[in-house]
Order: sequence, then structure tokens, then C-alpha cells
Amino acid sequence: MKTLVICSGGLDSVTLADKVAAERDLTRLVSFDYGQRHARELDFAREAADRLEVPHHLIDLRAVGAALTGSALTDDLAVPDGHYAEETMRITVVPNRNAIMLAVAFGVAAAQGDAAVAAAVHGGDHFIYPDCRPGFIDAFHRMQAAALEGYADVALHTPFVERTKADIVRDGAALGTPFDRTWSCYKGGAQHCGRCGTCVERR
Repeated sequence: MKTLVICSGGLDSVTLADKVAAERDLTRLVSFDYGQRHARELDFAREAADRLEVPHHLIDLRAVGAALTGSALTDDLAVPDGHYAEETMRITVVPNRNAIMLAVAFGVAAAQGDAAVAAAVHGGDHFIYPDCRPGFIDAFHRMQAAALEGYADVALHTPFVERTKADIVRDGAALGTPFDRTWSCYKGGAQHCGRCGTCVERR
């Protein structure tokens, strides 16, 4: 099945790209620049595409991201330290981010003749990110089926949605995913901070 992977350059999405390359027909990686402070991740997404020998589509959503104010990922707000489950991490929510990115990715897939869009949402995201939960995934898939009815039949592939970060790492290790060539930190420095929510989970 021809499958497009939404790839941020993070551990989860790069592992997913390797998984799709091994199990399906990986056609392309699609990444989004929405003005995130950790835009360094996009270099790792491009590197993954080169390694897997597929096109890398970098889509500029900076104007959209600028309007989605109030998040520590796009505004001049401090990224909190701690685990995702902590209330302080809600400031890292970018409203409707996954819905926006998925809608664009489905348009790309339909235009390019891909049969599926794969996204690396996983169980560890469920605490504070509503657009990573199984209910959202099911609803979005139904919406897209209606949006493309009669034009294209594109499935939504989310193999990690009920799985943990540890499960993803096990998959990546089995696939030979180069974890050192992925980026997770939300703070956007030269090295992972080791303290923000995504760093804590990665560790």
C-alpha cells in the first residue's frame, strides 16, 4: 500500500517511517514548519527521507502557526520541565495542530495517488493532546472519507496510537532506526535539554 508518512524528525515519526518502509510502500515524508521553536527537528526529517530514498515535502505553515497563539512551542513562553501528565505541560498544546497537518497530508496523498497517510501519534500523548487520542483518530478518518468521497480513497494508518514510547523504541531497535539521528526536545537548543516533557519521555 502506497503510504505517506508525516515526519517531524522526532523519534516516533522516524521510527514510523522505517516501519512503513519495511512493511508497506513508503512514497514520501511530509513535514511542517509551523514556526516551532524546535525547528531543528526538520533537519532530521530531511535526513530520514534521504536515508530512505524518498522525497521530502516541507510545507510552510508558519503563517498558520503564528495565529495559533498561547503555546510554548510557537510563542515566547518558557517550555516547562516535567512529564507530559503534569498540568503545566498543557502550555505546549498547539490548538488543532494534528488536525491541520493531517488535513494537508490527506490532500497531498490524494493528489499524489497515495493510499494511506501514516502518523506517529501514540499512547504517551493522550494525557494532554486531544488530537492524538483514538477518538480523534477515528473521527478524523471518517471526516476525510467524506471529504474525499468520489475522488480518492485514503486510509489513516496510526499503528502506535494505543502503544507506549517503549513499544516504539523496541520497534525502532528491531528496524535499525538511528535514534541518534532524531530530535525530540521542545526547547530548540543545540542539544536535548533532558528535562522537558518530550525529553523526559525519550529518556
